[in-house]
Amino acid sequence: MELIFATNNARKLEEVQAIVGSHFKILSLNDIGFNDDIPETQPTIEGNALQKVEYIFERFNKPVFADDTGLEVKVLNGEPGVYSARYAGSNCSFSDNVNLLLQNLKGKKDRYARFKTVIALKMSAHQSELFEGIINGVITETLAGEGGFGYDPIFQPNGFNETFSEMSPKTKNEISHRGLATQKLVAFLKTL
Repeated sequence: MELIFATNNARKLEEVQAIVGSHFKILSLNDIGFNDDIPETQPTIEGNALQKVEYIFERFNKPVFADDTGLEVKVLNGEPGVYSARYAGSNCSFSDNVNLLLQNLKGKKDRYARFKTVIALKMSAHQSELFEGIINGVITETLAGEGGFGYDPIFQPNGFNETFSEMSPKTKNEISHRGLATQKLVAFLKTL
């Protein structure tokens, strides 16, 4: 089965393909020749994931899935949340976002945070499914590790002494928010 993954993020595509394995052929937006921006105007992570699949399904009429992820920091009232990718502004880099978050947490003892990913799947005009993955942890005070992307160098999941960036891709994919949501997606697809 071929599935469109509504992303142009090469690292995200690699992560998901590693989890899915050879069960399904994953096509990126680039693979299908779509390079426009997809709107992400919803106030929730679930809403953004659904908006992305609706947008691509309307144009290609093929099975499509999309994810939206937010890092929610308790002491910052859930920020950056749905704005995680553009926390430091619309044209910011991941580095800008990480630096702003560390600045906003300066002097704060409570560094509890959680990553939440929601994957939306649209198989037909009348069928949409949602799959959620959540992992709890803390925001470290300094960056650590070379792997991963986004907030990975400052997120240390509960029960581990290393950040996502310090973990092997295999370990991260087994326990991460995106990994958990993708595992649920794959389990569902295998029932079809």
